[in-house]
Amino acid sequence: MADSWNIDTTHSQITFTVHHMVFAKVRGKFGKWTGTLGLDPQNLGASQVEVTIDAASIDTSDQQRDNHLKSPDFFDVGQFPELKFKSRSVVTHGSDKARITGDLTLHGVTKEVVLDAEVSGRGKDPWGTERIGFSATTAIDRTGFGLKWNQALEAGGVLVGTTVDIDIDLQAVKQKPA
Repeated sequence: MADSWNIDTTHSQITFTVHHMVFAKVRGKFGKWTGTLGLDPQNLGASQVEVTIDAASIDTSDQQRDNHLKSPDFFDVGQFPELKFKSRSVVTHGSDKARITGDLTLHGVTKEVVLDAEVSGRGKDPWGTERIGFSATTAIDRTGFGLKWNQALEAGGVLVGTTVDIDIDLQAVKQKPA
């Protein structure tokens, strides 16, 4: 039976990387998000995960770029304030690895994505609360979600790559029974 776990966002991160001008990379993260897990550590295949991200919390360490990413050219946070992920299935590989298939809704478009996940550890904190850590990765084609803005470069190629690599490191806290 799956237990309820809350994602501890103060000890977790959702980061991304996208190519810039073909030869460089820009990294960013989302600062505000929440999530829950339905998790049976003895049977990871029965697990479920849901995450909601505040699109306006995007942070690439450049305010001008962040404002552009929030605009209708990209996330259009006025019309699409949240990104959501909800798992549909979890297939385990050994005792600590899994492929999580779910629906990602971004910019009003929902598409299937697959996360390659790994349990990074489990234990009790100094206050007796049970915690578990995970890392996961995936890559998406941003244009498939309607994020198509780009600029052609004089030397060839485009300003912003279409593939976005996503890295997730999270820590979840087991909820005590009511």
